[in-house]
Parts: sequence; C-alpha cells; structure tokens
Amino acid sequence: MLRPVSKAPSPDMNESQFERVLTNAARLAIVGIGLAVLLMVLQAGKVFLAPVTLAVVVGLMFGPVADKVESWGVPSALSAGVVVLLLLTVISSFSVLFAVPLSEWVARAPLIWEKLQSQLASLKGPLESLGEFQQQLSAILGTDDAMAVTVEDGSTVTGVALMAPAALAQIAIFLASLYFFVATRDHIRMSVLSMCVTRRMRWRTAHVFRDVEAKVSRFLLSVTMINLCVGTAVATAMWIIGMPSPLLWGAMAAVLNYIPYVGQAIMITVLLAVGLGTQTTLPEILLPVACYAGINFVEGQIFTPHFIGRSLTLNPFIIFLSITFWIWAWGPVGGLVAVPALLIAQSVIAHALPSRPVRPRRPVRRTRSMSDREELLANAAQAIREQRQDRAAEKRSQSRDEPPPGTGPTGVEPAAN
Repeated sequence: MLRPVSKAPSPDMNESQFERVLTNAARLAIVGIGLAVLLMVLQAGKVFLAPVTLAVVVGLMFGPVADKVESWGVPSALSAGVVVLLLLTVISSFSVLFAVPLSEWVARAPLIWEKLQSQLASLKGPLESLGEFQQQLSAILGTDDAMAVTVEDGSTVTGVALMAPAALAQIAIFLASLYFFVATRDHIRMSVLSMCVTRRMRWRTAHVFRDVEAKVSRFLLSVTMINLCVGTAVATAMWIIGMPSPLLWGAMAAVLNYIPYVGQAIMITVLLAVGLGTQTTLPEILLPVACYAGINFVEGQIFTPHFIGRSLTLNPFIIFLSITFWIWAWGPVGGLVAVPALLIAQSVIAHALPSRPVRPRRPVRRTRSMSDREELLANAAQAIREQRQDRAAEKRSQSRDEPPPGTGPTGVEPAAN
C-alpha cells in the first residue's frame, strides 16, 4: 500500500514572529548601511566622480552630433575630438559674454556696496529688535555669552591659489572623460550587453541604453535651445528697460536656467541686489525682477511643456529633492546633473521593474464638475473593482472545475481484498 508523501514544512513556518521581525530589521539595516556608505563615497570621491558624471551626461547630449559626424565616414576618435572642440567653443563664447561686463561690475562693486549699505540702513530698527530678542533669549537660557561671528584671517589670493590646481585637475578629468566616453560609447554598450547571461536581460539592457540616450539627449538639447531663447529674451528686456550690461544678465539667465528652481532663485536675488545698488525708486528696483519673472513664467508654462513634452516631465517635488541632494554632494556640478540623473534612474527602473498602469477597461465618464484629480481617482477605483471581479470570477471557475468532495483522487491506492 502506497502512502501519500508529505511535504517538508517551509522554513518560514518554523520561524517565530520575533525571528521574522529580526530578519526584516537586519535586511533594512544592511540597506541603510549601504546607503550611508554610498553617501560617504559620493562625498569623498567628488573630485573624480563629479567631472566623470558630468562628462557622461554631456556625452549623452552630444551623442547625436557624434553620430552625425560619423555618418560622413569620420572615425569615432576624430568625431569625439570634434565634440570636445565644439563644447570648448561654446564655453569660450559664454566666457567672452561674461568677462567684459563682469569686469565692469567688479570695478563698480565698491560704489554698489555703499549704495546697498544706505538702502539697508532702513533695516536698523528691525535689527535692533533682533538684538534685544537675543539678549532676552540669553537671559532665559541662563547664559550671558553673546553670539559672535569670527572671521578667520585669510587672503583671497591665497584661497584662489590653493583651489586652482584642484579646479584645473577636475577640468582635465572632465575633458578626458568626455572624449573617451564619446569615442568608445558603442564599445561600452556592447561590453555591458555581453555580460548579460540571458536573452531577456540583454533585451532589457538594450532598451535601457536606448531610452537613456534618447531621453537625456532630447531633454538636454531641448533645454539648451529653450535656455538660449530665455537668455536672448532677458537680454532684450534688460536693454529695453535701460539695465546696464544686458548681455551679462542674458548669459547668466541662460546658464542658471539649467538648474531648475535654484537657478531662478539665484537670478532673482542677483537682479534684486543690483537694482537696490543702482536704482533709487521702488518701481525701478523691481522692474528687472518683474521682467525676468515674467519671461521665466512664460517659458515654464508654455514653451517647456510644448517642446519637451509630457513624457519627460517629472514630479516637481522629486526634482527639488534631487537638486538639493546633488548640490549638497557635488556643489554646482551636482545641480547640472540632477535632472539627467533622474531621467537615467527613471529609464532603468521602468525596464528593470516593469509595471502595468492602473487603467480600467471601461473608463469613468467625466462630468463638467469633475476635476482632473477626481477623474484619476475614479478611474483607479474602477480599475480596482474590475480586478476584484476578475479574481472572484476566476475563483468561481476553479471551484466548478474541482470534483465533489470524496470523489477526487487521493494519491492512495485501495488495498487489495
């Protein structure tokens, strides 16, 4: 007589609830330690990692340019040199736009500072109130030590001399990394694909490369064209209202527009400070800021959604978190690579963890009083109801296919009489 073979209990069945909690906590602790180590590596290796990452992003941007040059029969090594020379030409052009007007403003800096001091003299009353509040706070906390700011003795020339070798080294690393990445990007792709052990993994990896190149290059090229238009519009507006050095403000607006939110805030602060230091009446002080804010509003609400499209739009809160994180890690270079890093992460996650959108088979009919958020929630609820109905129908179908109790095979042969 054959007896049914009993399966061994699962290891999870033998573990207590406390052991499971400890196991999950240990896994979370490993993930937390890994993230902390990653942050330390990003901070410690920013001298090397920041220029290399920026070179990869710029190389993805100029990838279509290199492909066009190579289509004419030019070798990849020479096309990479053309890309580097083109980038140096663009940087030199912007440096010329910055250099002459900026030298004029540096010469006028003492006069502007005196004007700002006279403008800030009206804030003497609030500052005195702040000093009284400090004394009261010290009395409450039981200490008589006043807060003081100490300025270390140091020379600006000495600081610049100490920073120059590191800056030159980062520039050299950036240019060399850009050249070799553009020249060998096809070999890098083939090497990564050759390490994929399965056909499905190779397929997903190839799609990741394709989406990253398409999204990053399209995004950066579109943003570059938009920023050039913004810089031209700002320079024209500053020239119309009589602002000195309109080319300087146009070039600054174009460059700072690569960093969302933070760049606009810096530009508004600079224009406000220059207005306070050069103008006398309130309308004249606020007019440059108002012109820049109007141009930026039109660019953000009309041109950017139209040319970039909804497929490349990201959550503004996620963009802000990415910008603050990368600026904290790598400074200004981090602000430039923050949004492209999000696009790369989005492409990798979309193909590594594919998910189906929550869409009902029969969408909810939208009424006039229904907002976009209400329509989205209603469609999500309809999709959840349809999934529950499908699962219930599947269970009923399985129950009908099962034999009645006591009539199905038991896996035990009856004993012979």
